[in-house]
Amino acid sequence: MTKRAKIMNSRIAGLVLIGLSVAAAVPAQDIANVTHVTDDTGERKPLQTIVPVYPRRALEERLQGEVEVCFNVDREGRTSRIAVRKSTNRVFEKPAILAIRASSYVPLAENRILSGIKTCRTFRFLLDPVAITDPSEESGGEP
Repeated sequence: MTKRAKIMNSRIAGLVLIGLSVAAAVPAQDIANVTHVTDDTGERKPLQTIVPVYPRRALEERLQGEVEVCFNVDREGRTSRIAVRKSTNRVFEKPAILAIRASSYVPLAENRILSGIKTCRTFRFLLDPVAITDPSEESGGEP
């Protein structure tokens, strides 16, 4: 497989939305993945979670890393005041910020009070394959 084909496969893998409850396994080939590891959203439920695109430069240099991004969520479910809290490599910061900016949350009901708690999300940028499984399959039960 050519280097260009590997990069394209990596970008396609990076577009998979985390949080889908579809059983899938990433092929055992050398591709890059972005995995969502923690989401301190409090009571706010994600409506649409966007996964960052693995930066081309990081793929070419075979870099891995982690970025924690903190932000506010308004009443309508839009993100704002997005800031990187910590990062292992700056090359991953912009894709993480863009992913948070494009993500959205379930709007609050009119009678609910908006809390002032900041939400944080951590993304891991990995070159190793990651398996995504359906939790209902692990228990052996129906969905």
